[in-house]
Parts: sequence; structure tokens; C-alpha cells
Amino acid sequence: MDIYFYNTLTRKKEKFVPIDEKEIRIYSCGPTVYKDATIGNMRTNIFQDVLRKVLRYNGYKIKHAMNITDVGHLVSDGDEGEDKMLKSAREENKAPEEIANHYTKLFFDDLKNLNLETPEIICKATDHIQDMLKYVEKLVEKGYAYATSTAIYFDISKLDKYPVLSNLNLEDQKAGARVEVDPEKKNPQDFALWIKAPENHLMKWDSPWGPSYPGWHIECSAMGQKYLGEQFDIHTGGIDLIPTHHENEIAQSKGYCGKIPAKYWLHGEYLLIDGGKMSKSLGNVYLIKDIIDKGYDPLVYKLFTYSSHYRNKLNFTWDGIEATSKSLERLKNGYKAHLDGTDKIEDSKIIEYEERFHKAINDDLNMPFSMGVVWEVVRNEKKSPKLAELLLKFDTILGLKIDEETKQDKVQDEIPEEILKLVEERNIARNNKDWAKSDELRDKIQEKGFKVIDSKEGTRIEK
Repeated sequence: MDIYFYNTLTRKKEKFVPIDEKEIRIYSCGPTVYKDATIGNMRTNIFQDVLRKVLRYNGYKIKHAMNITDVGHLVSDGDEGEDKMLKSAREENKAPEEIANHYTKLFFDDLKNLNLETPEIICKATDHIQDMLKYVEKLVEKGYAYATSTAIYFDISKLDKYPVLSNLNLEDQKAGARVEVDPEKKNPQDFALWIKAPENHLMKWDSPWGPSYPGWHIECSAMGQKYLGEQFDIHTGGIDLIPTHHENEIAQSKGYCGKIPAKYWLHGEYLLIDGGKMSKSLGNVYLIKDIIDKGYDPLVYKLFTYSSHYRNKLNFTWDGIEATSKSLERLKNGYKAHLDGTDKIEDSKIIEYEERFHKAINDDLNMPFSMGVVWEVVRNEKKSPKLAELLLKFDTILGLKIDEETKQDKVQDEIPEEILKLVEERNIARNNKDWAKSDELRDKIQEKGFKVIDSKEGTRIEK
């Protein structure tokens, strides 16, 4: 079955034609690890994970690279301000490496909590300084870059067209610009490839231009080229990356090898919070940890994102999360009802469901439509293990662990009667707000080799 993606580069939905049928190569812009990834950031990672799983569902092998930005991303997303890593290091009174390691770990914890796959290649900017330097040197050698007293800039006037993704009018940008432009730039839109470091700068490396550090955009060009070649199939990221970061990646690649690095560019839209922007000043910057702390399974947020197409804005509310929590419970109960059912179902019905689901996910990852098919299967009046098996197949895309409660039921069956009685006593103590007794019983249960997990859905026991 054909796959279609909306390609930001061409501004239309196109049939996906891979460069090499044997392996699809993807590059995704990963986190700048100077602070926690928000639920908005994780929405982009969810759509990228769905993309991976849809390609695999269609029989493709995947080679997927994602960068970790631990240097070079200035606070303005352009050439102004200090490095985000250094700003965070100063505010938290830690070394930049400590900051990077801390927030990188939290990012991968979030991926795990959301049941998202880790790309095959994870590449840190600081591990690829020499690769970036060679890339910049080649751009200078080919006449696409020039040095000033402060930086090595890319010369956009050397390109046949700039920009190509955002389609912005540069003259309009010049007229509306409020930022003071480096007077040494040949063009106001020329961007920094390499930045000469002040004497007290913490992150700097030797280069032909003295102690310096990379600009933000060069890392993705250098690492994409190193791991995926001069041109690969798909480049992904959030919509905010289009006008600056991705535009400049394309410019660098055209200067380096004459090619746009990816054939298809896919971008995820913004997440809104209660109808507005997420911001620290409004106190509405939410993390996956906040969802967990409120007693929700993080997969509830994953299911919540499926209510809107990845290219449409999505409005986050806690009421929406509460409703989705109940939906996830209904989905798991529906799977179990089919698993325990004895009704016969026609093979033609199974084929019809699967074809409609397949068509929806292949139509630019249309998760709202595909979830419509999922709910039809759940609500089917005939309860059949064949439908349970079909839901499990759908869950290879959804990643919602719909069989998890069934596995838990099996664990519960293996729990000794003695432990179940202790748990019941503890529940009574908790209902009576006798917390000392509750803690005493928890300790006794743990001594016998079991642990008690309290959640919004109730008490669970694990070995």
C-alpha cells in the first residue's frame, strides 16, 4: 500500500518514494539538553515515533539518527546571545557537562515512560566537533563562507535560492528587523557556522580561527551527512525549526555538496495549553513528570496526542487528560473482552478493519482516523480473540501497551493468598487514614518479596 506524506519542502502531500527500498534513512532534530523537555517537545517525539512504526508496518528497515545538542544553540535561535548550555550552567551553578548529562538522562526517561523507541543512532554535538570543523573548512574552501572578527558566516548570496522551506520574503524581514545586525556580515541573513570564543568562554575548541565553538545549525548538517549520507529520505522536527534551523541546514548542505539533505521534510505543529502558548510566566510549562505526579499513566498523554493530526495544533487541558485516561481504560477493557470472547467473526471483517487502519496511517500518519477504526473494533458486538489479535497488531503503531493489564491479571493470579490478605488489610487502613498501619503493612508485604504500587486506578501488586 502506498504511503503519503505532506512535504514541507514542496508544500503538498506526496507519495513516498524511498531512495533505497532496502533501508529508509531518517534524521530527527533532538533536544537541546539545557532544561527539561516539555510535553510540547514530547508531542514531536511521539509523531516521530509513529513515523518509524508506520514505515516498519509497511515492511521497511529503518536507519534513524537523532542529535543531542549540548553546545552551539544560542538563546536567540540565531546568532545573538549566549549558548543555552552555558546560560543553564551558570543559573544552576554546574559545569556544562553536568547539565547536559542530567537533562539527557531525563529526556530518555521521558521516551521510556511514553514507550517511544530510541533511534538507531544518537549523536552528541560535542562528540563531533572535528566533523563539524571539516564541514566548515570545506564551505570556506568552496567560497560559501567567510570569516569576520567574531565568527565564520555562511554567505547566502552564493545560493540559487534562500530560503526554500519557509518561503519568507527576505526584504520584508529586513524591513521589520529589530535586532542589531553584525556590521561585518555581507548580508543580514548570513548565519554563523563557527563562533570565535571570548577568553573566558567555558566551551571552546582549537580551530584554524583560534579557540572557538560551533554554531547551532552546523551540527545537524555534519552528523546527518556522516551517518546518513549526502541525501537521505526524511528529516523531521517541530514546526518552529522551519524558518531558521532547517532552512540553514539546507543552505549548508547545498554549499557542501549541492544537494538538499532530505527528500521529505515533516514538521509537527505546536501544542497549546488551555488555548494559549506554553510559557514560564504563565506557569503552564508542563512535563511528562507532571502528568505522572497527578496519578496518570504517561501513555494517557500519548493517546491524547492521537486526537489531532500531527500537523494541526493540539490544545492541552487537564480535563482532556482525565477524559483520555478513561478512554485508555476502555481500550484495554475492550481488548480483554475480545480476548476472553468466544464469538466467531468473518475473516472479511478483519481484513476490512485492517485495510482501513493501514490506509489511515499511510495517509500522512492520520492518527485520528486510525483511532476511529480502533474504536470500531473495540465496540464490535461480537467478542472474538481474532479482534483482540487485530488490536494488538494496531498497537504496534499506537504503542499503548493495551495488553498490559491482562499481563497484570496473570501476575495477580500468581500472588499468594497471604499477600492478598495483607494488601486488603492495608487498603482498609488507608481508607481509615491509618497511615502508620498502612506503612507497617507495606513493609511486611515487601519483606515477603512483593511491592505495592498505588495509582489513580487503584492498588497494584508486583513481585
